[in-house]
Amino acid sequence: MELTDVLYEVRDHVAYITINRPDNYNAFRGVTCADLIRAFGRAGYDKSVATIVLTGAGERAFCTGGDQEAHDGQYEGDRGVIGMPIDEVQSIIRDVPKPVIAKVRGYAIGGGNVLATICDMTIAADTAIFGQVGPHMGSVDPGFGTAYLARVVGEKRAREIWYMCRRYSAAEAYDMGLVNKVVPEAQLDKEVDDWCRELVMRSPTAIAIAKRSFNADSENIRGIGGLGMMGLSLYYDTEESKHAGEAFTAKRDPDFYGSR
Repeated sequence: MELTDVLYEVRDHVAYITINRPDNYNAFRGVTCADLIRAFGRAGYDKSVATIVLTGAGERAFCTGGDQEAHDGQYEGDRGVIGMPIDEVQSIIRDVPKPVIAKVRGYAIGGGNVLATICDMTIAADTAIFGQVGPHMGSVDPGFGTAYLARVVGEKRAREIWYMCRRYSAAEAYDMGLVNKVVPEAQLDKEVDDWCRELVMRSPTAIAIAKRSFNADSENIRGIGGLGMMGLSLYYDTEESKHAGEAFTAKRDPDFYGSR
């Protein structure tokens, strides 16, 4: 399996999938999404794999969402409604019949925060930072990133996260239910490996059925997300979205009202 932006390793019945773009804070582009889909497809249906760990390379970031260098209106990829198949990535994380653990160091921002939310469980270093940036930079996740987030942290918190675009410490993320456990950064790898060793001792069929059952209750969000992605594609071509993206890249505040 040839991958460009993702590292893939299996050891002790655990598949480790690592977004390998540390110089870009592990932001994803079209190629990254395609690699993630292939890697999850391989791990999810490998009968020797008990669980999957998703993480980012380096110390600075788990993932910071879509790569803005590949985003001028639509993303520069050739697949998916918005130019890259991030919706397919989200779906396959839910669809694989194995528990997926997000191992979070550094920033889990924007689309990276969505990935951490969608994973079955999230374990974070105490230095991790969570949050959304979409409405500040001319974007939004109109499906699992919004509606499912509300299932995880509650309506009020989810709306705060998206509307205010603030950043939250790992401890705050734990308190709101976004994270299962927080440990000192030096202990993160061992903690995740310990959880994986426990999962290896659990019935894979029982877990697969449980995961399908959990997902069934929120499966309607996939349809909402499909419609939302069509709207997002149209939004990316507006002056409002482009203005926000340009301001974000230039590290200045957007002027949504005075600029129009």
